[in-house]
Amino acid sequence: MQSRVFGVEPNEHSIYLAISSEMTAMRQGTHSSKTKGEVRGTGAKPWRQKGTGRSRIGYLRNPSRVHGSKAFGPKPHKYEKKVNRKVKILARKSILSQKISDNNFMIIDELALESPKTKEFLSILANLKIENKKVTILADEVSENLFFGARNIKNICVISAISASAYDLLDNHIILADLASVEALNKQLAN
Repeated sequence: MQSRVFGVEPNEHSIYLAISSEMTAMRQGTHSSKTKGEVRGTGAKPWRQKGTGRSRIGYLRNPSRVHGSKAFGPKPHKYEKKVNRKVKILARKSILSQKISDNNFMIIDELALESPKTKEFLSILANLKIENKKVTILADEVSENLFFGARNIKNICVISAISASAYDLLDNHIILADLASVEALNKQLAN
């Protein structure tokens, strides 16, 4: 493990920026309301401008009326906050360094299951005494056996070390990694 990756002084602001950016990007953004051009109903003037004694009105579907349109209502769009690449990398380094200093980062030789059995995977967690904790498992390559063995267990997340985001690294009690994934993180984050 390189100190340039796993021995960095944690920068809380970069962690905040990276996490808030990722959580904002998770939003679906499919909310929608109808404007005056989309709402059902006629656009004709309901009565003439003058002479009826009633207040003037242009169309029945204006926003101030019942069954009217929504003025400046929500429309589908993407939510995103731009964060610089170096800040994202610093956030990931900070989270990894924090996990190591808090003794919440475990390294084992290899994460290999002989068969895609949940029972087999649970026995590995029991041997490491982390069966009742929220665990993120970093693997160099996520094998089918590992993926299928862990997917039915609550609070277990199996991801590739290279594609792990700052949110993936922070949203757990313990990170469990194999040697190959630690090398991959060294290679990716040291530059």
